[in-house]
Amino acid sequence: STLKAGLAFQSPVVQIAKNTETSRLQQNTKTMPFFVPETVLKKRRTMERLEKEKEEALASKKVKDAESKEKAFKRAEKYVAEYAAAEHEEIRLRREAKASKSIYVPPEAKLAFVIRIRGIIGMSPKVRKILQLLRLRQIFNGVFIKLNAATLKMLRLVEPYIAYGYPNLKSVRELVYKRGYGKVDKKRVPLDSNAVIEDALGQYDVICVEDLIHEIYTVGPHFKECANFLWPFKLSAPTGGFKAKLLHYNEGGDAGLRAEKIHGLIKKMI
Repeated sequence: STLKAGLAFQSPVVQIAKNTETSRLQQNTKTMPFFVPETVLKKRRTMERLEKEKEEALASKKVKDAESKEKAFKRAEKYVAEYAAAEHEEIRLRREAKASKSIYVPPEAKLAFVIRIRGIIGMSPKVRKILQLLRLRQIFNGVFIKLNAATLKMLRLVEPYIAYGYPNLKSVRELVYKRGYGKVDKKRVPLDSNAVIEDALGQYDVICVEDLIHEIYTVGPHFKECANFLWPFKLSAPTGGFKAKLLHYNEGGDAGLRAEKIHGLIKKMI
């Protein structure tokens, strides 16, 4: 007990020295600067710069998306007016021909939609090569073809293996919207955004789905690029099946040219 009392008791001099030392340490602690490693500072600056760039890119993207959306909407309105004017003009020409007791002959079709309906059994190498050139590598694949002398000869050579006709605007639109996929870096990419089309075809002034549909339907100057951008359509077997794939359409079968009646087959296969 005496030892504890002796330890507990300290002289005033010792107590003053301790208090002085404590106050000095506290003062040094307050005045001593806090050093941060250079690597930490560099990382902070990098993170701040990246965050700022990200915010600027996001703001720029929002502005660009809004402008693209507005531009696409205006183009869609223009195309609707163009399609309506063409339809009214055709009706007017038909009425004039009927009034003058003559026959209205519509212009030759420039666009065909081709569907492969048979496999490879009994197929000659020449026919197989033509189907490869037309990008019809699988059964029930479909592609848009620009009609000219060369493509017409190719289609006649492979008629027993395909069904084709002249699609209308509704068929083209339904195919692109419901079964449309693009080819980006040799990959099959869904057309779920106008940005996909703008990135691939923006250099040809095709920035949205309606631009793509218009270029295909009217067989515009950049039809080749747009048709090649579209992945061959993977269609389903037609509802109710085929009647007779080995017979020509004119003989009651399914193969060959069916002109405007291709719409019914497309509707069954979408």
